[in-house]
Parts: sequence; C-alpha cells; structure tokens
Amino acid sequence: MVAPTTRETGPVTVEKVHTGKVIGISIIAALGGFLFGYDSSVINGANKAVFYQFQIENTTFQGFVVAIALLGSAVGAFFGGRMADRIGRKKVMVIAAILFLIAGIGQAFPFSVADFMLWRVVGGFAIGLAAVISPMYISEVAPAHLRGRLSSLFQLAIVVGIFATQLVNQIIIGLVPDEVAEPVKSPLVPPVEANNVLALGLQAWQWMFLCMVVPAVIYWLLSLTIPESPRYLVAQDKSDQAKVVLGTIYMEDVDSKLTAIEESLKGDHKPSMKDIKGPRFGLLPLVWVGIILAIFQQFVGINAVFYYSNLIWSAVGFDESKAFLTSTIISAVNVIFTFVAIALIDRLGRKLLLLVGSAGMFVTLAVLAFTFVTAPKCTQQLIDAGTNPNCDLAAELNNPLLSSSGGWIAVISLNAYVAFFAATWGPIVWVLLGEMFPNRIRAAALSIGVMANWLANFVVSETFPTLVSISLGLAYGIFTVCALLSFFYVLKFVKETKGVELEDMEQLEGVAVDHGAKPATA
Repeated sequence: MVAPTTRETGPVTVEKVHTGKVIGISIIAALGGFLFGYDSSVINGANKAVFYQFQIENTTFQGFVVAIALLGSAVGAFFGGRMADRIGRKKVMVIAAILFLIAGIGQAFPFSVADFMLWRVVGGFAIGLAAVISPMYISEVAPAHLRGRLSSLFQLAIVVGIFATQLVNQIIIGLVPDEVAEPVKSPLVPPVEANNVLALGLQAWQWMFLCMVVPAVIYWLLSLTIPESPRYLVAQDKSDQAKVVLGTIYMEDVDSKLTAIEESLKGDHKPSMKDIKGPRFGLLPLVWVGIILAIFQQFVGINAVFYYSNLIWSAVGFDESKAFLTSTIISAVNVIFTFVAIALIDRLGRKLLLLVGSAGMFVTLAVLAFTFVTAPKCTQQLIDAGTNPNCDLAAELNNPLLSSSGGWIAVISLNAYVAFFAATWGPIVWVLLGEMFPNRIRAAALSIGVMANWLANFVVSETFPTLVSISLGLAYGIFTVCALLSFFYVLKFVKETKGVELEDMEQLEGVAVDHGAKPATA
C-alpha cells in the first residue's frame, strides 16, 4: 500500500508499507486489551455471588475485594516497562496471556476469600502488563500515518471485551434456573442466580471466570507468532534482526529507518528507569504530561458513571428485568464511538479530538450534575413509607428521584457523555502514551503513566460510594470540574503527534534525553 504520511515537523512523504501485515500484528497485540476489558468487567456479574459464597457482609470489604485488582494493575504497569526493556515486548505479551489464563482459573476455584483476592491481584497484574505493552508495541511497529488508528485498536479491544463480558454473563445467567436454590445464610448477603449450579457441579459465577480461559489461550498462542519490536531489537544491539522486522513492515527505505532508530538509541547504556529522571519532582517534564493525562482519563469519571446507569434507566420506567438492555445500550455506544476515534484520529489529530472530548464531557456531565442536584432526594421518611420503588432501601438514601422528563434528560446526557469519551479520551490517551515519549524512555515513561492511571482508577472507585452517600450531584459535579480542567491542560501542555515519526519525538517534545554518551575529550 502507498499512503501519504502527514508530519507536523516536516514535508509530506509517501511510505510504501505491507498494510495487511501491520494490521494483523497490531490486532494480535491489541488482544491484550480484550482480556483487559473482560477481566476487569467479569466481576460485575459475579460479585454478589462471590459475596454470598464467602459470606462477605461488610460493604467496605466487599468494595476492596473488587477493587484490589486495580492495585494489582498498578503494580503490573510499574514493572511492565522494566520487563519490556529487559526481556522484550513479545515475551511480556506471552507472560500477560499466561497470567490471564492462571487468574481466570484461580478466580473460578478459590478456596477462601483471601485466595480469591490473590487471583484478583494476579489478573490485575496481567491487566497492568497489557495496558503497558500493547500500546507500546503497536506504536513501535506501526507506520506514522497509520499509528493513531492502529493504536486505537487497543481501546476498541477493551470496550469489545467489556461488551463480551456482559453477553457471556447474561447467557450464563439465562441457562440457570430463575429460582435461587441456595439457602439464605445472611440477609445482608443473600444468594443470587449466579450461585445456582450450571454444569459439571460448578456454579454460574465460576463459569463466568472460566470463560476467560478461551481468549487467554488464543492471545497466548497468537502472541508467539508476531515479530519482536524493531526498536527493542536495536536497543539490544540486534540491528540485523531489527532490519528483518522493518522489512516485513516497509517496502522501501528500510536502511534509513534502521539508521534513524539507531541514532535515537545511541548511548553507552541500554534504556532504563534512570532515563526518566528529571528536575521536576524527580521526573522529566514530558513524563509528568503523560502522568497527568492518564489521571485525567480516570478523573472525568468514566468508570463511576457506569455505576448508576441503572438508577437513571429506572427513572424512565425500565424495570430490573431490563438491566441487561440498559447496560448493552451504553456498551454499544462505547463500541460504536470508538470506531469514530479510529476514523478521525489520523485525520484531525490527537490534540483537537481531546479538546472536543473535554468540551463535550464538560457539557454532558454538567447537565447530569444539574439534573441530580435539582431533583428531590430519597429521604428516610419515604423509605419508611415504602411508596416509591426507587426509595425503599437504606442504600438508596439521598439518591435523586428523577421525574420521567428528568430521567430522559439524564439518559441522553449519559449516553452523549460516553460517546464523547469513547471518541476521544478513551483511545487517544492510550495512543499518546504509546507514542509521545522518545525511544529511549518510552517503556519507563509509559509504565509510570499507566501506573498513575490505575491508581487514579482506584481512588475514584473507592471514593465514589462515599461521595454518592453525600450527594450524587456532588460526585458528578467533581467529574464536571475535572473535564473542564482537562480542556485547559490539553490546550497548554499537549503537543500534536499526528504523523510524527517516533524518532522525531525528542525534537518535537523539546525534551533532552540523557543517552549516556561519554563527553568528548579535547
């Protein structure tokens, strides 16, 4: 294929590439995102069954059992960069696939809650590895003019994985009896349909985790078939092998590309975590740009938004039996608008789309926050009266009671918010983290950025219930402010990387990377 490459730092060039080969290996690398989405979402269908299985009554501890995977993801992200620089991108993918496989089996057959939490951490560690290695690998093999679209495949795989989880969970629940056979051991943690036996003496929730084994094995086997990153090979003084890999991607100018990579990695030491040290709180300014971008992706509240989608839908007349439909609609919006990002990212650029996304999320979140703040609240008096189906439980105290019109406004705003996120901040942050750093510091800087993303995710997940207990409008108000701040942050600090070769990032970003070269002597 012959395609133009638009570069911000130079004239338009034409690159001849083996498009099918590049797309194929990028899809394989993106499969880590599918398992990322599946493993992080499968707990949503199984959590109540697990709480019953181990009689976990304390709500704080329930939340920690679920959220502990996020801490595992942060740890996996931290070590992912180091592992990628030491043993290679390809081997890290293989390790991640094996860990996904082990975590799926372990979570399906826990001996105790502590054992279950251990496997949650293992799965989280695998997610952290995938979140680092997939964007890194795709950015390092993709030609500049295709890099945005191909790197966006990672986010597409994530949302498809989330969608697949919902389908799998619903299919499994549909196969078990509606009547719960298990006895009630505690009114605080009653059994659910997922506690019913499905097949082979295993409960439905166990099958939810076991289904992860299939894509994990596929990811494992396919990751063995792809080439190593040419940037990593050069860093390991394996330029001959790097040239072979470049030859499978590019039809011409292989030697010049190899030379450019060698120049960007020139130095007397191999890439390491020491390369990202700088004058601003111990890190290079560019690394902080990546960290703050990753934090903003979580602080605009995308994960928390999904928590109360059922409340919004119930306000417009959807009963409990239609919960799957509501979740499916939101997930479908998430998937569809990720394709919008893929179509636009290499045409309009990263920065413009991020600005549009921030503005869109600000408006839609502001509408949601206003709707929740102005709606009447669930009071203890209403709970005691039992006259409102959306206000008859202690857990619903202070929840907004939306009218039919208010509910529809919230529904439209929620889906519009998801659309703006999916078309912009969802995929583009992963794209930028994979491409914005110079070759020498990419693995280390990406690792720190992804770790920050997961820690921010943990903070949002753990604080959101407390904020909701005070006011759902307050929670969404905070997300609204973060969306507004993200606009101005991108406007000032984020540089456009559309069409820029990875070897030119050091010049574009204006960052001086220590290559370890010894000073010349007179």
